[in-house]
Amino acid sequence: MANKGVRKFKFERRVGRVVVNPLVAALDRLGIRSSLVIELETTGAKSGRPRCVPLTGRADDTGLWVISQHGRRAGWAHNIAADPRVRVRVDNQWRSGTATFEPDDDVRARARSFGGDGRLSQSATILTMRAMESDPISVRITYD
Repeated sequence: MANKGVRKFKFERRVGRVVVNPLVAALDRLGIRSSLVIELETTGAKSGRPRCVPLTGRADDTGLWVISQHGRRAGWAHNIAADPRVRVRVDNQWRSGTATFEPDDDVRARARSFGGDGRLSQSATILTMRAMESDPISVRITYD
């Protein structure tokens, strides 16, 4: 079973790096951005350089929630474990904050909250996350 999770993680990472992230970045350069997409900037655990990744998240007044579909194996989650200070871009505004892993949070309920108000968009968000996840964990980013 663990082997299946590792295979799924490696496949999803390739799809994200080669297809999804470049596509989201290209659309962003054209000014096309979903209200659910946030950009997370972490500090590389080895390089010390800024690393950006587009994620689906839900912001509130004090911070935002994102889900690491592959738990602490995801590159950006590994960076957070090394240095929890991050920056996020929500609605074209950059804010600094501190990220924490929230293993006791209900990941399924959190994913449902990302889908907006429509039942169709909630279902699409949940199905996409389930298809791509291997070891999900919620991450809370609290604004400074």
